[in-house]
Amino acid sequence: MSDRYIDFANSDIGRRLVGAVGLPTPARLERWQAGRLRPIEGSLLVGGGPLAAKVAELAPKLTDSAFAFACEGTNLPAWTAGLGPKIKAVVYDASHIADIGELKQLREFFQPLIKSLDNSAHLLVLGRVPEGLEPAAHIAQKAIEGFTRSLTKELRNGGVLQLLQLDADSELEGALRFFLSPKSTYVDGQVLRLTACATQVTDWTRPLAGKKALVTGAARGIGAAIAETLARDGADVILLDVPQAKADLDALAARLGGRTVDLDICAADAAQQLIAALPDGIDVVVHNAGITRDKTLVNMTPEYWDSVLAVNLDAPQRLTQALFDSGTLKDNGRVILLSSTSGIAGNRGQTNYAASKAGLIGLAQAYGPKLAERGASINAVAPGFIETHMTAQMPFALREAGRRMNALGQGGLPQDVAEAVAWLAQPGSGAVNGQVLRVCGQSVVGA
Repeated sequence: MSDRYIDFANSDIGRRLVGAVGLPTPARLERWQAGRLRPIEGSLLVGGGPLAAKVAELAPKLTDSAFAFACEGTNLPAWTAGLGPKIKAVVYDASHIADIGELKQLREFFQPLIKSLDNSAHLLVLGRVPEGLEPAAHIAQKAIEGFTRSLTKELRNGGVLQLLQLDADSELEGALRFFLSPKSTYVDGQVLRLTACATQVTDWTRPLAGKKALVTGAARGIGAAIAETLARDGADVILLDVPQAKADLDALAARLGGRTVDLDICAADAAQQLIAALPDGIDVVVHNAGITRDKTLVNMTPEYWDSVLAVNLDAPQRLTQALFDSGTLKDNGRVILLSSTSGIAGNRGQTNYAASKAGLIGLAQAYGPKLAERGASINAVAPGFIETHMTAQMPFALREAGRRMNALGQGGLPQDVAEAVAWLAQPGSGAVNGQVLRVCGQSVVGA
């Protein structure tokens, strides 16, 4: 559905009018386009501590133009604020910051940079996991979280910023390719922890080549977008939905060269049917199927409660357990759960839905160590307001509030969710496990 306010605010007359009355002007976000070769189309700026040198080594794989600022140990040309080119992507290594006094380095680096950012700039800060550090370093690294979450709210023109907390052997290239590119255009203000990962991507043009990926609830909407993106990245897709959606499912499978599974995931023998439908095993499982049955708790019927918990939470837990126990989920497999910001912050009239989506985050946290024993990972993706047929049916006032209540001032697209899922499905993304990645434009809900 078209966002008419963005269309108006970015027109010549609209820009003058909204500026005159002090209304925000949400930027038109840049998104990944087919045929694009480099993650960054523009200049990359690297700065900070010792990891800056590692990022500088990767720079030729990311962009044709890279500079260094306020750091040593790189062969990159120096960038000067106000004189150098506009900056499209930034990586600042703050992992060396070990006490409160050193936090001023963040201000010294970012303050002269802000006015030199290009449209839809992507910024990354690299830090360390606070737990296990000396008290002074723990305090400083925790403080960096507050700095990054606040700074991203000051960015303009579609700029986004994330904090990645690393250990000594963290896989970094895949994260840089995702978070510095338009694939993460609606991911903002996030804090993720990255560890080492034994498997790596060998072909970045088709990072999922040779992988079999199952997507539930794939017939339409976000599920269909996920299937399309996984197929784009080289996966052989297996599309699952209820028998009533067979026509849409078959049409999508024909277009993507995939195959279908008609299955009610809440059936008593759903796990056995699914295992039988996957005789060659599966590398990627995306639990996207979900329903809403909204009522305030005082009016919530047992049927509404039971159906939402059954589809959204019980089925993913049972199917994941069965696929893991049977060995159908291969070693180094990836499981991605579609949660929601409602599961993080709650939402009036959605006690059943929010409980199910929060439970999926718990499922990722609880099963993470279990799957890691086989090199596999499980994570949750929590979309915020996404422009779908469902949100298009919302009352106007609620729809507009949902769109504007985030740092980017607009709703996301199904593609934004699909790109996050596709990144977590990659071999190297085993570096992320048991976590939740919000795709919400840094929504104020649950912030």
